[in-house]
Amino acid sequence: TPPLSVLQEKGFKVAIVTDGRMSGASGKVPAAIHVSPEASAGGAIGKIRTGDVIRLNVIAGTLNALVDEDVWRSREVEELSDAKRFANSHGMGRELFGGMRNNVLTAEEGAVTWL
Repeated sequence: TPPLSVLQEKGFKVAIVTDGRMSGASGKVPAAIHVSPEASAGGAIGKIRTGDVIRLNVIAGTLNALVDEDVWRSREVEELSDAKRFANSHGMGRELFGGMRNNVLTAEEGAVTWL
């Protein structure tokens, strides 16, 4: 999160929001990680688009997409294309985790590595 810390120091209000796991994500940058249900399971996080404003209230424990209600209702959960899915699983050592990716369940259910 060092790049986000730099943005904070310049006065920007930034946070991390993901339905995935992030090693080392804790610190001075507010974060909502392991958001469930995930986009791949039809979760609302899959309706978020580039340019949407997201409000993370760490005191109240809320996460809201500030999107017009009609626009939000009309959106479908975005599915990863085969090309993006491939790019997400290859390069920078990602191949090392292929076995785990094949056995992963939802954040609520967890994962096993011995199957």
